[in-house]
Amino acid sequence: MERTISGMMGKGSVNHNTRAFTAKNVDKERSRDNVEFCHSDIKEVYHTLFDEAMERYNAKQKRSDRKIDDYYEKIRWGKQEKLFYEVIFQIGNKDDMNVQSNEGQLAKEILCDFMEKFQKRNPNLYVFSSHLHMDEQTPHIHIDFVPFIRNSKRGLDTRVSLKGALAEQGFKGGTRGMTEWNEWIEAEKQELSKVMGRYGVQWKQLGTHNKHLSVLDFEKQERQKEVAELEQTISGSREELSDILHQQIAAGQETEQIRKEGEAIRQEISELSATYLLLKEQTETLTEDKEKLLSENEKLEKQQKKLLQELNKMVQSKEVMERNIHAYDEDVKWQLAEPGALMSAKNYRDKKALPLVEKLKEVIKNLAIKCVQLTEQGRRLTAKVDAQQIQISHLTDKVMEQSGTIDRLQEKVSDFGRLERHLGKETGTVDSRTVKGVRTGGEGK
Repeated sequence: MERTISGMMGKGSVNHNTRAFTAKNVDKERSRDNVEFCHSDIKEVYHTLFDEAMERYNAKQKRSDRKIDDYYEKIRWGKQEKLFYEVIFQIGNKDDMNVQSNEGQLAKEILCDFMEKFQKRNPNLYVFSSHLHMDEQTPHIHIDFVPFIRNSKRGLDTRVSLKGALAEQGFKGGTRGMTEWNEWIEAEKQELSKVMGRYGVQWKQLGTHNKHLSVLDFEKQERQKEVAELEQTISGSREELSDILHQQIAAGQETEQIRKEGEAIRQEISELSATYLLLKEQTETLTEDKEKLLSENEKLEKQQKKLLQELNKMVQSKEVMERNIHAYDEDVKWQLAEPGALMSAKNYRDKKALPLVEKLKEVIKNLAIKCVQLTEQGRRLTAKVDAQQIQISHLTDKVMEQSGTIDRLQEKVSDFGRLERHLGKETGTVDSRTVKGVRTGGEGK
């Protein structure tokens, strides 16, 4: 059995390789038969490979504008190197190695075997994503990698370089038709042919009978044939690009909507924060008023207590007087003297009776006035104390109500604070379900 081998540079669409989106030439029912060898976040790969080298590079720089903040972003926006490269390998074509045939299953086993030692053969090519597709017409494998070199004399001592990485692995290039990349692809195809041999499949090298062609012309013809064999895969890239553009537009619209919702939530947070501060100030004022009223109430209670003590003394004096009424009967100064033998009625009245009566009237009047004054004062103080107690009770209830309101608002402000941190200070890239969940009282996590 002879089959062709195709090896070519891919466009590097990781979303396509992982089936984050599905192109029209993909059979979703067979996507479960795909094989994922590895898949890592490329930013994390850059941190792993280059962070230490970047720190060493920055430590040597005397000018801050020469320092590198993020090597990933530097390569992303630079023009000398790509962030990563992709190579695609395929055995046969849709006619002799169709995925739904036994030969297609054999191609899958061979490509899996080939991939097993790919990283070991290529120590300078860090493979972060590799997928074998069985949901298109012919089995093929996508290998995405970051090429790097160590001990560089220019820039970072460990940096991205496809030419340098392949050179360190022994592929020097040298001619226009046989570059480092072409040499490396040819070497990998040789490795793939060895694996095929173990499964009883020979490499069918197209066009080898044209001995009269120059090496350069022969290489060009080979590349044209390989491109023809992968024409279907390439034609599908336009559809994939269209799908990507539509998805980008939809994602942009959704992001804008989420940003607007996030802005509205931040505005609501600001208003709630202002309300919270106002209620807090009102609560502090009410608390101070409460303390003043309690202090004034305490003074009134002391006055009331003193007045009650005076009233009690008066009552006690009355009781003592009543208990000792006989003393007034026996005390000479409160007795009306007997008239003398020669005293006239007028003299007796003027000198004895009237003075005693006036004295008794004065005592009774003073006692009555003092009793009325103390009773009225006690009544007013008692009424004032009762009014103050009612006001204190009302203000205490209001303080408790305001405290409960503040607690509820503080909890809501905390929820919105967590949402604001999740949204970020510049953009609102949060799932719309999360936003709606918080606005309706959910956890929003």
